[in-house]
Amino acid sequence: MLRLIYPNGLPVGVYPADPSVEFEAGMVCGLKQMGNDIFLTVSDGVSIQPYGIIDDVRSRAFSKPVVDEEIIVEAEGDEYGRTVRDEVALLSHPNIQAKSFASSVEVVLNTNNGAITIPKGTPLNYDNDGDGVLDSVRVICSYAYDISDFPGDDTTVGSGNMTAWITRGEYATDQYDTTVAYPLNGILYCGRDGRLTTRSNGPGIGMITGPPSVNINELQFLWF
Repeated sequence: MLRLIYPNGLPVGVYPADPSVEFEAGMVCGLKQMGNDIFLTVSDGVSIQPYGIIDDVRSRAFSKPVVDEEIIVEAEGDEYGRTVRDEVALLSHPNIQAKSFASSVEVVLNTNNGAITIPKGTPLNYDNDGDGVLDSVRVICSYAYDISDFPGDDTTVGSGNMTAWITRGEYATDQYDTTVAYPLNGILYCGRDGRLTTRSNGPGIGMITGPPSVNINELQFLWF
């Protein structure tokens, strides 16, 4: 998803789309030469330098991020305040992209159904009934998931072209790295998968003007 907040002019970065890649609107693209032709492809931030923000989609499934989902699991503890057995809970969504998953507590993730297993021996860290005794494990998770009942799309059919915004402006997207934090005014980079990140990788390409949150899972940013 790409939402225009204060765009400058029109999207003018129109080139043939690299036929070998999938992408979603809001990811970062770069220029790639194949033979005598120049294509737009997904940028990796380094070998394919960032050129603009993609305003097209070619994907088998759309994806969405979830930021700071809270899971509280009541559990029996031993004399050391650790769980005495494995505990299982379900996240809000299945079909999770494994590389996007981050958790405040070490868990085992089932990417297909969105189940997390809290291993035996995990320290209790939350007082769920307010009696002053730790009786639960509180887990904060962030991840991206594929929307299984909403098929993808290919807006390059017919033209074969990819459109990109390459001028300075302010935008919002749901295509970002869910494993890192996004402080206000922080510098953004292009991750190796073409999604925005605060993890240093190549040149800085933007500034955070609206961090994602539990209620608003889009990243608002100024494109340099």
